[in-house]
Amino acid sequence: MQLLRKLAFPISLVYGLVVHVRNVLYDFGILKSTSFKTPTICVGNLSVGGTGKTPMIEYLVALLQDRYKVAVLSRGYKRKSKGFQIASDGGNVEELGDEPYQIFKKFPKITVAVDADRCNGIANLEKSVHPDLVLLDDAFQHRKVKPGFSILLTAYDGLYSKDRYLPTGNLRDSKREARRAHVIVVTKCPDTLDNERQTQVLKSLKPKKEQQVLFSQLRYDHRLKGNGAPLSLEDLLGQRVTLVTGIANPKPLVGYLIDRGVDLEHLEYRDHHFFSTSEIGLFNSKPIVLTTEKDFARLKGKVADLYYIQVKHEFLNGGGAILEKAIHDFMQ
Repeated sequence: MQLLRKLAFPISLVYGLVVHVRNVLYDFGILKSTSFKTPTICVGNLSVGGTGKTPMIEYLVALLQDRYKVAVLSRGYKRKSKGFQIASDGGNVEELGDEPYQIFKKFPKITVAVDADRCNGIANLEKSVHPDLVLLDDAFQHRKVKPGFSILLTAYDGLYSKDRYLPTGNLRDSKREARRAHVIVVTKCPDTLDNERQTQVLKSLKPKKEQQVLFSQLRYDHRLKGNGAPLSLEDLLGQRVTLVTGIANPKPLVGYLIDRGVDLEHLEYRDHHFFSTSEIGLFNSKPIVLTTEKDFARLKGKVADLYYIQVKHEFLNGGGAILEKAIHDFMQ
């Protein structure tokens, strides 16, 4: 894989040129960015792969849903529907996509909608729902919308400042575009992260003076939910567990489970994978299947002994309070 990426370096140069020209056209107003009267908060990244966008959206929903009428707008990647859709009790994961469906089921008080055209999606939300606030999921690189507040995520072990353009690296947008972010969150930090390492990250990212850089870790819940009675991770010890993942980067979860002594068989699939009948048959032959919350949305009701593990962001150094204040100031 690394050899193929090196061979693809000329393609990455062309890709980078196209990205640069596109951003210049937006910078000079030749391509239009639309602002909306409804406050918008964008969560996104510059690289492909998992940086924890969905857990961050859920963090913000939990933080804001009791104070504001919140709507979440997502593209609904790999959904089987078209155009603008608002989640409803009669909807399903195929219509919404796995991540919006997960958010919809977890937070019934808010509105969840999908639309590949973010401008059209916000306009429809303003007409039909009249939200106080729209959270834009995975929209940092979609410059047709000019959000009021932007949160840029970058994984500790995959900083955008050290990355290269696709397909040689994982960058899908220019590193320079990080300047548009109000807050940069370094996610998936290790437990061993100390002040010296945080300083090294800051030197690598080179944030603007007014940009806040926060650090967070992913915390897994030891309580498991699923089809049967609730379990804990301790209940899995001594059993052969099949872990099924269809996410961008399952390595942190795999490492977490192995470190806690879980005897693991890992069946890994591509991000947003829709499981076939034969794959579901394989899962049903296993004594116990553990998966992610996102994958559970696609497997629920199809696999008998199925459980999922929840994950959430936990900020370091009081970063949660810093982010809350920044959003509060924005909403005033």
